[in-house]
Amino acid sequence: MTRRHLGAGLALSLLIPLAACAGTTEEGADGATSSGEPLQFYLSGDTSQGGGYAKLAEEYAEETGVEVEVVDIAYADLPVKIKNAAQADDLPALARMPSIDPVWMDQLADLSDIGEEHGVMMDLAAVTDDGEALSLPSDVTAVGLFLNKTLWEEAGETWPQSADDIWTWDEYVAATKRVQEATGARYGMVMDRSSHRLKSFLFQFGSELWLPDESGEYVTNEATKPALEYFKSLNDDSFMPRAVWLSADDPAALFKSGNVASYYSGSWQIASFEAEIEDFEWVSVRMPAQPVRATQYGNAADVVVFEGTGQTEEAKAFVDWLYTPENYTRLMEYSAMLPASTGIEPEYESNQEAFALYNEEIAASPEIVARVKQNDFRVAVSGRSVEGDPIRDETVKYLNDEVTVDEALDNISTLLNDAFGGE
Repeated sequence: MTRRHLGAGLALSLLIPLAACAGTTEEGADGATSSGEPLQFYLSGDTSQGGGYAKLAEEYAEETGVEVEVVDIAYADLPVKIKNAAQADDLPALARMPSIDPVWMDQLADLSDIGEEHGVMMDLAAVTDDGEALSLPSDVTAVGLFLNKTLWEEAGETWPQSADDIWTWDEYVAATKRVQEATGARYGMVMDRSSHRLKSFLFQFGSELWLPDESGEYVTNEATKPALEYFKSLNDDSFMPRAVWLSADDPAALFKSGNVASYYSGSWQIASFEAEIEDFEWVSVRMPAQPVRATQYGNAADVVVFEGTGQTEEAKAFVDWLYTPENYTRLMEYSAMLPASTGIEPEYESNQEAFALYNEEIAASPEIVARVKQNDFRVAVSGRSVEGDPIRDETVKYLNDEVTVDEALDNISTLLNDAFGGE
């Protein structure tokens, strides 16, 4: 097996400390890059998350004289831009990518020495059978629930205040409908049109999603069907707006309007909510369990360094500096993100309790969440692909009455088996 194929034995536990070993990088003379040009760092969303990477780049330039040009690209455009750059032999020095693409996987530098030296959670990195890390996790992301605190307090409704007081979906929905009735809120809940959010919802009903069995066939368990049926019952244009899942309306904008009681989204929203919501108070709360307490979590993005750019060693030197605990802690604080390194304890300017809650949700999640993430990571770099997002796309068809729930389940299995089955 070549170094560009990831081992199937990846484990995604976030709780195992990692041993450190020494690593080295080289830097250009007098702080300059070997090419004489700035290091281009492609990413998405830095502006909305406090400009953390831009701030660190400025600090790095002051300290070393090496300029890192942070290029913030729209999320949907970033994968296409990097793929085109790889094919045109015009890659940037480094990037923060939503996933690793087999098109440019062979052009990634080994970052294992950096990750191991700084306690990065290497079980969230793309590590080959030979122990080479083709990426490092930028930070940890997790699904979570936000409430419009102003509306809930106006209605006199409460929410779980401790891990010993977890509500069911039935209890949460009933309470939310009471908030709607008391306050005139237009909707009870909005949820991002994403399989990432839907997977978390399914886990909470006991679903194990779709995983290959001993024969390699993708199958799901009995809890998935009633979970999807429950989800459809919520998409009724009263509790949830159908236009989000059927027409891709913006759920974040709806929640920020102040006329929605709750928002099922995730930790990445904290920074933007803190900066943009002024007309009402919001709060992160524990998600419902029916009966399983679970969140969908993993690496938010992959930090990668490209080879063949003439700037590989300088880019690695910047990544090494970036993950040094003192610097990485500041990045987490600037951008309001959950760290993907052990021993890092950011002191956030605000919402410290919200971040602690996400860590609690991750720790409470069952082992099946890690197994599904492990399988997702494995197939993502296998060179195989599937058109669209079967779980999301077939759910949309079911919500729109184009297929029955049984047909949706069968279609998802068929699409996954056609793409990845029999391995």
